[in-house]
Amino acid sequence: MEWLGLQLFAELPATGRIVIDCRHEPLLVLIAFAVASAACFATLDMAERQSHSENPRAQRQWRMLGACCLAGGIWAMHFISMLAFQAPLEVHYDASLTGLSLLIALVVAWLAMSSLDRSEMRPLHYLQSALLIGLGIVLMHFVGMAALQTGAQQYYQTGLLLTSAAIALLTSLAALLLARYFRNGAGTLHQAMKYGASLLMAGGIIATHFTAMAAMTLVIPADTALRLPSGDNSLQLGLTVAFITLLISGSCISAALADKKLQSKEEDLRRYSMLLNQLDQARASLQQAAHYDALTNLINRRGFNQVFAERLAEQDPSQDRLAVMFLDIDHFKRINDSLGHDAGDQLLKVIAGHIKAATRSHDLVARFGGDEFCVVTSLKGHDDARHLAQRIMQRMKDPIDLSGRRMVMSTSIGISIYPDDGLTAEELLKHADLALYQSKGSGRNSLHFFNNSLKSRATLELQLEEELRVALLEERGLCVHYQPIFDLQSGQVAKLEALVRWQHPQHGLLSPDRFIGIAEANGLIVDLDLWVLRHACEDLAQLHRHGYTSLKVTVNCSAVTLGHEPLANEVEMALFQAGIAPRHLEIEVTENALMGDIQRTICLLKRIRAQGVSLSVDDFGTGYSSLAYLKHLPLDVLKIDRSFLQGVPGSQKDREIVQAIIIMAHTLHLQVVSEGVETIEQYAFLEANGCNFLQGYLLSRPVPLADLRPILDQLDRQQAAITACCDTALQGSPDLFADTPGYREVASTARRGH
Repeated sequence: MEWLGLQLFAELPATGRIVIDCRHEPLLVLIAFAVASAACFATLDMAERQSHSENPRAQRQWRMLGACCLAGGIWAMHFISMLAFQAPLEVHYDASLTGLSLLIALVVAWLAMSSLDRSEMRPLHYLQSALLIGLGIVLMHFVGMAALQTGAQQYYQTGLLLTSAAIALLTSLAALLLARYFRNGAGTLHQAMKYGASLLMAGGIIATHFTAMAAMTLVIPADTALRLPSGDNSLQLGLTVAFITLLISGSCISAALADKKLQSKEEDLRRYSMLLNQLDQARASLQQAAHYDALTNLINRRGFNQVFAERLAEQDPSQDRLAVMFLDIDHFKRINDSLGHDAGDQLLKVIAGHIKAATRSHDLVARFGGDEFCVVTSLKGHDDARHLAQRIMQRMKDPIDLSGRRMVMSTSIGISIYPDDGLTAEELLKHADLALYQSKGSGRNSLHFFNNSLKSRATLELQLEEELRVALLEERGLCVHYQPIFDLQSGQVAKLEALVRWQHPQHGLLSPDRFIGIAEANGLIVDLDLWVLRHACEDLAQLHRHGYTSLKVTVNCSAVTLGHEPLANEVEMALFQAGIAPRHLEIEVTENALMGDIQRTICLLKRIRAQGVSLSVDDFGTGYSSLAYLKHLPLDVLKIDRSFLQGVPGSQKDREIVQAIIIMAHTLHLQVVSEGVETIEQYAFLEANGCNFLQGYLLSRPVPLADLRPILDQLDRQQAAITACCDTALQGSPDLFADTPGYREVASTARRGH
């Protein structure tokens, strides 16, 4: 088959002369291999730049440069290799065919670079592209061989010709795979592998060319005269082509390297910009977390302090007025205890929405934690603050559906006014908190404004707290007074109730209501109760030594002390140190104190009662009054609160309540003590209804130990007079009390408050 003067797949002619003295210049062969290697390396760099470029225009530019590098390298390798071919003939090159071979190389290179631009390459794609590129390389080679003009005909052996085509196909496939692989990566190993891949690709291209050259046989026709070469400038021309090609490849490699560094800097800048954005987002998140409550999305305490301080700095004390409102949700702890903290969180969200809905857009609303909220609003007078607080309280009364229940909450509010109640955020918040404390103390679901008396009282309470600590530590100033409890059956004083007093150096003798609340609020109540217990036992032992051996002492125990686990051991130790029998001690607890952790309370009381100590419940009827619990408690005595006796005997309802309590207590096998007895009529009524013990000002006020013995002797002497007065009262003739023997002495004693 003849194509462009080439005899392909043809047998050698029978006539003619075969040119056998053909060889290649080794230096030019090496130069051709170097050119091919540089071109392949540049092409791999161009493919890498093409895949990394995000701009379509830049991708086209790198594709064009890559195609030029690859085409120039393949064509230059072919041309230099042809220059390296030396035969005993005069050699010329056809310019048009030489240019056509270069054009074919460009098309082939463009196809290769375009194949590498695919986002996804499947095996079929690789085979199709390799086939087209391989055929293109073969076509370029034989067009270039057709440009070789020697006067001899070129015959090609079929086997080597097909081998050359196969090498071209495999080289094209390997080149595609390697170029695809080396698009990504960095480092020394990656670069070394790229050098190796370039040499491998160049070797394949060289092998394709020289396999085809090995398949060629030059035959001079018999009728053609032999023309010997007149001159040889192949080396100069080869070096020139190699220099130009290497210069182009080097320039492209330099451009790729510069672009890679520039892109690396751009990526660093983008990464830096991304880090800055992430840092800004993290800073914003931290700012949100630091200054806003995650549950309600309201400003938290820290954010409030900052915003409120800035707002105060902008205010003019002579013109502007602000109200600071402290809000506390009433009995919120019950929600957490009964429905759980998740339900409590949901409730807080709803409450925060209610508060926001009741305030104005420019009002500052914050959640300080737990169920505490704070509102700052501008106003013209106290009425504006009162109206806003009432609006919040009214909005809080909207029913809330929570965990299948419909409930209504209330709030207590304390208000301070700027600049009347303070000029700084700390002062205003402290004063609003004091006003809130007053609202909670007055029954909750109310609002109060701050006044100076609250501050004075808070200052006094703080002073009393500090001095009470010292008094307990040094056992100085505290004392115990005793109020007799009269046994109606024996007609004698049977018990003494121990009541703590504080002889304050500035304020005189303080009753428990002045400092018990302070002790409970500041963790001093346990130490105070135990102090009273020890001193009461010691004083009772002293009375026993003076002949009052039948007396018992009753000591009060607060709810906090009842939760003190070592209480049973403390009671045992106090009895042991005083040297008195447990039957002479009675521990008195309030009804509300019993209703805490009922199971633990029952266990503790049983341990105390097992020692032989009596137990009584105080203020019965003022708390839960749960008979279901009362029947399980290990009690001995029930004490009727004085509030039920105030209307006796004039109020029928009060008489019926007292009668019912006495009957109920006796049914449960409990003895009954009635406190607050102040009149003969009350004495007579209680005696007639089976009350066991009496306590009150009719008999004696609480007195110190030093004054107690004369009171006890006097009460024993007055027993006959009191009994006579009671008989008269029972006959319904209170006007005759004045003529009853001993009545004037009893009445005088009651009025003096012994």
